[in-house]
Amino acid sequence: MSIRMTFATAARVLRQLRRDHRTVALLLVVPLLLMGLLAWIYYGTDVFDPIGAPLLGVFPFLVMFLVTSIATLRERQSGTLERLLTMPLAKADLIGGYAVAFGTVAGLQALLAGTFALTALRLDIAGPAWMLVVVAVSVALLGTALGLFVSAFAATEFQAVQFLPAIVLPQFLLCGLLVRRDDLPPVLSVISDALPLSYAIDAMRTVSISASPGSEVVSDVVVVLAFTIGFVVLGAATLRRRTQ
Repeated sequence: MSIRMTFATAARVLRQLRRDHRTVALLLVVPLLLMGLLAWIYYGTDVFDPIGAPLLGVFPFLVMFLVTSIATLRERQSGTLERLLTMPLAKADLIGGYAVAFGTVAGLQALLAGTFALTALRLDIAGPAWMLVVVAVSVALLGTALGLFVSAFAATEFQAVQFLPAIVLPQFLLCGLLVRRDDLPPVLSVISDALPLSYAIDAMRTVSISASPGSEVVSDVVVVLAFTIGFVVLGAATLRRRTQ
């Protein structure tokens, strides 16, 4: 793996994203609008604070998963990936470049959404604000890595979108956002323990209710980042040199 080739690929992807204004708006503006809508729905109640922090991780995760999987698939359909792989470019360099590019956008997205929620929407959390933003960034990176991985198994953009209910929604239902993980039936609790979004939501909830989150949040973030790295590695391993 070449660091120079990886960052050259990342720079190319970022230049393409910069020219796609609609995708940029989807990446950076939609999570803010969703958080604003949620705050508006619960305006005048005490509901927004306990659910706002966990959803601050879910929204970037969802958006980054969709955009990354579809954008990578478009590169494959257009033949760009095949042309790149005929060059002295390893698959790890290519996937690493995409991960760096979309990861940079994911970090910016989570930073904007977190700042917006904490300032404009006055999201009240017990823990430090910077820790909430760090967790949000890690979850956005997870969505990016998962999108890169599943894009290898889709032949069309419609199939890429179909992975949303198949992969993302089960995690949303079992991550502890709707029902606390301790209250799930035993089988579902075991499944929840194997899903990365569960640890992200645990970290978000801990920051929101604990003034000294400490090692508990760190351990959850480490698990999320481990899943992220694993999905990137699997994405490189499953990348085909020819489009089917």
